[in-house]
Amino acid sequence: MTDEAERHREKMAKRKAVQDAEVEQKSIEKGLLIVNTGPGKGKTTAALGLVLRALGRGWRVGVVQFIKGTWDTGEKHALQAFGDRVAWHTLGEGFTWETQDKARDIAACAQAWAQAQALMADPTIRLLVLDELNIALRYDYLDIDAVVAVLRARRPDLHVVVTGRNAKPALIEAADLVTEMGNVKHHFSAGVKAQEGIEF
Repeated sequence: MTDEAERHREKMAKRKAVQDAEVEQKSIEKGLLIVNTGPGKGKTTAALGLVLRALGRGWRVGVVQFIKGTWDTGEKHALQAFGDRVAWHTLGEGFTWETQDKARDIAACAQAWAQAQALMADPTIRLLVLDELNIALRYDYLDIDAVVAVLRARRPDLHVVVTGRNAKPALIEAADLVTEMGNVKHHFSAGVKAQEGIEF
């Protein structure tokens, strides 16, 4: 073994010992409140990656879409293959600039929130994605304090993922994990349209 290879082996052995000791200290297991926010692409995509992971572990999952309404998405089609292991509810009527009807948007968000609470109460659901809930909260279509109170009071083993730009500080404070997607470069700015299989 060369000196360089031996130095690398020793360095990695020390790193492993530190990592193992840190992992050993973690003993809490609980349902997480996860927030995917920020101006970059990938918030819903990341949440649906967790859905796939959970399904791979035999879990039953729920998805409630708050704003997206009219899009015929590939992920919805793909998840239909899992049958009743996925409870999928698209209850928005489209983005706010498409509906142009605040009262309708508020009513649709109230209906979506009621469905979300029903899924939270279902003990067979282990992971729930509340897609674009942050948008509903941003426009005050739902009361932030009431929503956060319900999320905090959820049963201890339920994981909830909230997506959408501009997560409110109260939700961020309540969350266990917050990821902000950054927008470094986006093809839309160069004139490339939303494409099947990539955006929907």
